[in-house]
Amino acid sequence: MDPGRVRAFIALDLGEDVRARIGDFVSGLRPRIPELRWVRPEGIHLTLRFLGDASPEQVEGLGRALETAAEACPVTEGSLHGLGVFPERSQPRVLWLGVSVAPAVMALQSDCERAAVAAGFARERRAFEPHLTLGRWRDRARRPALPDADLGSALLDRFTLFRSELRPGGAVYTPLRRFRLGTGR
Repeated sequence: MDPGRVRAFIALDLGEDVRARIGDFVSGLRPRIPELRWVRPEGIHLTLRFLGDASPEQVEGLGRALETAAEACPVTEGSLHGLGVFPERSQPRVLWLGVSVAPAVMALQSDCERAAVAAGFARERRAFEPHLTLGRWRDRARRPALPDADLGSALLDRFTLFRSELRPGGAVYTPLRRFRLGTGR
């Protein structure tokens, strides 16, 4: 990557109480899926838009559009339930926890997509599927039997533009800019 460029993404933040609930749930899953490389609880978030390699100008250009998107989206809640894997039909690579969100969050995601494209990022080809990544498989794995999961609700009141640094111990996420939802009301 060129100097000055960063690997970046936009994500809804989760409160400490939600991360603790997820951490407790994952503790029970670990023995059932030992080959999974688990995401650290502090790294769990709801990605709205992965940006990838970004220039300082692109990061700066996102600011006002993301501010406007945050102002337009009311504070809401998401429901955390259901486990699944990506891809759905072949060997699993990602274990996820589902998140049901209000239409306002879907609109926020669309606003983030428009902001990314306006800042010079390629349009995302895949449809947005709200989920929290719990872990990834490094190697080929069988599709595990997954238990039911219902972890209640999560307050969704802010999102962040993050820098992502890939390290041997896992990715490190650094906030570049935070946005509070519903500030325009």
